[in-house]
Amino acid sequence: MAGKYEYDIKCDLHLHTISSGHAYSTVEEYARAAAEKGLQAIAIADHGPALQGGGNLYHFWNMRVLPRCWYSVIILRSVEANIIDEDGGLDLPEKILEKLDLVHAGLHPYTGFEGESVEKNTRAVLGALANPLVDVITHPDNPSFPVNMDAVAEAAVREGKALEVNNSSFVYTRLGSEETCRLMAARIGTLGGRLAVGSDAHVSAFAGEFSHAVEILRETDTVPESVINYSIERLAEFLRSRGKDCSWTEEARRA
Repeated sequence: MAGKYEYDIKCDLHLHTISSGHAYSTVEEYARAAAEKGLQAIAIADHGPALQGGGNLYHFWNMRVLPRCWYSVIILRSVEANIIDEDGGLDLPEKILEKLDLVHAGLHPYTGFEGESVEKNTRAVLGALANPLVDVITHPDNPSFPVNMDAVAEAAVREGKALEVNNSSFVYTRLGSEETCRLMAARIGTLGGRLAVGSDAHVSAFAGEFSHAVEILRETDTVPESVINYSIERLAEFLRSRGKDCSWTEEARRA
């Protein structure tokens, strides 16, 4: 579908490695695949420990050993933390979250919070958005955890956070997300907020795969500048607005 804008997204912020327990590629394999596809940066965002098979606490603590640049691709240290209660609590302590470049948080089944109602789901996501260490809410359009999207979008804009358009939601999991995702993207556009676009790849072959997510952007005439990972410069701008250390941009300039 044609739209007003073109979307050549250069960073993939949502990649799962073998440390997620149900993904099948290493960090190096992702870096190599990203270089082959012309990506500028990737974020390694393995599942938090509340999800069966997810990374343990020391996995996230030790991400500091990852090279900042591999195959000329910037490597960001991240997590997809699990929202584990109605107050928006996460499954990693602050002392680990504050060391990461980017913190995603999302609702997943079998992690302690089962989403009994729209009201409880919404309260949980709003609680996570109020956490100053959270930067992005992953797949908030998940039909298994329906939320009041107006309230979530307004809170995301107020807190300076991004909501994710997750490519995998239209292919493998969370099927039936499209209409809510369109509403989310349109609402964020109206409010002047930010979106993240993630492949949610669980194998390196799908790093940088955004085709279904881009269709949502086109259908809602999303302004490319509102996508935080549209370019490495846009990503750094977003992270600086979140008070993050972006010293990795020096590596990016040399890459």
